[in-house]
Amino acid sequence: MPKSEKQKQKLLYIEELLRTRTDEDHAVTTPQIIDYLEQNDIKAERKSIYDDIRTLSDFGLDIIRGEGPRSGYSLASREFELAEVKLLVDLVQSSKFITPKKSRELITKLEGLVSTYDARKLQRQVVVTDRNKTVNENIYYSVDVIYAAMADNTQVTFQYFDWNVKKEMQLRKDGAFYQVSPWLLTWDDENYYLVAYDSAAQQMKHYRVDKMLHITQSDTPRDGWGAFDQIDVAAYSKKTFGMFAGEEKTVQLLCDRSLTGVVIDRFGTDVALRSYNEDHILVRANVAVSPQFYGWLSGLSDKVRILSPEDVAMDYRNYLQNILANYNTTT
Repeated sequence: MPKSEKQKQKLLYIEELLRTRTDEDHAVTTPQIIDYLEQNDIKAERKSIYDDIRTLSDFGLDIIRGEGPRSGYSLASREFELAEVKLLVDLVQSSKFITPKKSRELITKLEGLVSTYDARKLQRQVVVTDRNKTVNENIYYSVDVIYAAMADNTQVTFQYFDWNVKKEMQLRKDGAFYQVSPWLLTWDDENYYLVAYDSAAQQMKHYRVDKMLHITQSDTPRDGWGAFDQIDVAAYSKKTFGMFAGEEKTVQLLCDRSLTGVVIDRFGTDVALRSYNEDHILVRANVAVSPQFYGWLSGLSDKVRILSPEDVAMDYRNYLQNILANYNTTT
């Protein structure tokens, strides 16, 4: 290919060099830019480089030049700072619903947002393990189908599985397909959930996206407008525990003062909370009463007590007694 045919790509190559080889600690000189262009079959002169840098700066690139005759050019700011990319890498690594393979692919793409020097820092940070990662490689496709269905106002169909003792996928309902109206994708307890309306049951239900298989978009119009309108999306995950549904009730909890932060982390800063005495706080919260809610309470040991309603307190006592009874028997 004649060199002249690539001259129109000159600015793109200079931008690439600045993006990949420079940062706040590294710069490229004019001779280095000329050498880089020659490696890519592009002729350049010193004066033209000055004009190109000015053009890129006018276009919006934050290019700075150091002081001194041998100083170079560097990209001073980017769309994402290194600290932000590190945060995204941490999120990808810790996300249970992203498979190890997809985690590595995403992290490689994130490295492209910083210089090659900063990318090495990210690589030292990266440790992707198989621990608690999903095995469903189709989760991206599933999310895409769900969003398309919500945009088109249609239902979705899919199969849903559980794990058996042989660590094998076992389809629920003997492999029959579910058909629901998707309304919301939400993140809870390190998992991705679909909140959808089940027309047959006439209620909102939750489904773990990584446990959904063979998902397709249906031509059937979406149902459940009224049920979804009644959901306070902002408060939805605060009152559900592990996305297990239960009867919603307002509970009053007497908590040790040391649990103040724990309560706010669980229910948010708008939770009804006040001082009860020197050692305790009184909390009122709307929760979906379920074994998962009781499990959360038991994890706080004797530092929390249900004051009301009485039927919830009694049910919790039975929950604890059944656990204790399980240890009083021999197997």
